[in-house]
Amino acid sequence: MTSAPTIRLRAYPAICAALLLAAVGLRRPELVAVAAPFGLVAAVGLARSAPPQVEAHIVPGDLRALEGDRVTAVVELAAARAAWQVDVGLGVPEGLASVDGPPRRAVRPAAGASSVGFELECARWGGYTVPARILVHEPFGLRHWASAAPTPLQVRVHPKLEALRRPPRPVRTQASVGSDTSRLAGEGLEFADLRPYREGDRLRRVNWRVSARRGTLHTNLHHPERNADVIIFLDSFAESPVSLDLAVRAASTLATAYLEERDRVGVVGFGGVLRWVLPSTGRAQTYRVLDSLIDTEVVTSYAWRDVDVIPTRTLPPGALVLALTPLADDRALAALAALRARGFDLAVVDVSATAGTPGAAGELGELAHRLWVLRHEGLRSRYRRLGVPVVEWDGLEPLAGTLAQLREARRYARTVRS
Repeated sequence: MTSAPTIRLRAYPAICAALLLAAVGLRRPELVAVAAPFGLVAAVGLARSAPPQVEAHIVPGDLRALEGDRVTAVVELAAARAAWQVDVGLGVPEGLASVDGPPRRAVRPAAGASSVGFELECARWGGYTVPARILVHEPFGLRHWASAAPTPLQVRVHPKLEALRRPPRPVRTQASVGSDTSRLAGEGLEFADLRPYREGDRLRRVNWRVSARRGTLHTNLHHPERNADVIIFLDSFAESPVSLDLAVRAASTLATAYLEERDRVGVVGFGGVLRWVLPSTGRAQTYRVLDSLIDTEVVTSYAWRDVDVIPTRTLPPGALVLALTPLADDRALAALAALRARGFDLAVVDVSATAGTPGAAGELGELAHRLWVLRHEGLRSRYRRLGVPVVEWDGLEPLAGTLAQLREARRYARTVRS
């Protein structure tokens, strides 16, 4: 702990000295009696001054929440002896807000363990570090001792998820068991067709009603259950925080929906810093994907990193690549065109919100807005010429409606060839 003198430690000796000099100079001995308490308090306080031996720890060390939720951070105090007064405070960053006034409390802990709780409201998604500090005041108020919790609180706030009945499905499925039904017939639950009995067919697959009606044995065929590989391509080259916010919200909703369908989901963060999460399934993958998304930031960079540097396992063959991009950087267009040329099933969600973005005031502002809109229309046309469906999401309408438009657009897009 670090100590610092208070205003009393500076004032009391000065007042005592001034009164003693006045008593000598003015020949007023009664001023000595007035100066004595100030000198006595300063002398006794300095003699008894010692580190208070108070330690602070913030628990739990890691919290997860959704936007709009409230979390409770508890600062535990361990004091070797009773302290006169301890001020406990949290450094609340922007994006979190203290519910009950300023995040500061003044307590007088007894010897042993005690705790102070703070309620925080999660206003926006993101990863936050919340430090805790304590300030211990001595009984005479001559010094105060400051210390910080050795480990700050880590708060990860996930974006609020929208309800999706059915996310876009890929053209090709994988061999693993999932919620999709394959176009081919095989072992499964959903009925596909009938065929005459062949040697080696299992008796439990024989359709006895049809066999009795036709006079020969017939076997049921089923669609096997398969899963899909989905890669969420997040373009963070754009300098607009609004576009990044929309992209992260859409990516979180899509990733959670696909993982609930037992699909394999991976993430490629394409920007000034290239990041990726290998495709996988399960609840642990949900947290890995969401953590990677909330760590995404706008990084202004002119360095070119092609998608060829991404490990092959990150982009499995036959995967559905959902690109969330504001269509503001030609490098993202070149990377997605390269993925399309390699035969990936590609779809683009435009998060630039051009339809809901007003132009600036004046003729020049209106002209600049029209040129911006025309440029986006030109980029959308370039994607459509590649056979890539493009839809726009402005964040005002539900994401489910935009994805319904995407499913309709994929029907008219060129079929992905093997």
